[in-house]
Amino acid sequence: MLMPKRVKRRKQFRGTMAGKALRGNKITYGEYGLVATEPCWIRSNQIEAARVAMTRYIKRGGTVWIKIFPDKPVTAKPAETRMGSGKGALEYWVAVVKPGRVLFEIAGVPDEVAREALRLAMHKLPCKCKIVSKADLEETAPAEAAEEAAAQEPAEVEAAAEETVAAETAAEEAVAEGGENSEDE
Repeated sequence: MLMPKRVKRRKQFRGTMAGKALRGNKITYGEYGLVATEPCWIRSNQIEAARVAMTRYIKRGGTVWIKIFPDKPVTAKPAETRMGSGKGALEYWVAVVKPGRVLFEIAGVPDEVAREALRLAMHKLPCKCKIVSKADLEETAPAEAAEEAAAQEPAEVEAAAEETVAAETAAEEAVAEGGENSEDE
């Protein structure tokens, strides 16, 4: 099973899984990948079970890349233990996975074999996943970015223009009032 050789701190806080994966969200090595669609902790033994299921199905024909590593220690206290007396002992290691993260990649096998191997691996994991090809991810990424930019820009530009016009009119009014007051005195 996967685990770090050594760590700076034995125990960690639980942390948060908010947001989307900003790193590791592209297929870099293989042709097909397994992408998480929801946040979760994946244990080291679940990663190993998925790897074994994939390599057995492809009969060691292609190449499999594991793109996640369990580097977060999770502690647990024994059952029927009273509260207090410190944090529990280390139980297992997990990889923190956010939506959009590529978990596994596969190459060197036909399309149907790759998709079936990834489907078998998906059933070993605790979160919902989808199977994608490198071409699918490359096509959707720029299109989604362009849609988001197009959706945000007109509203932002309009709001900024309204703010500047309001600020300019307020400044002109203040100058006009200030000028009138100084003449009266």
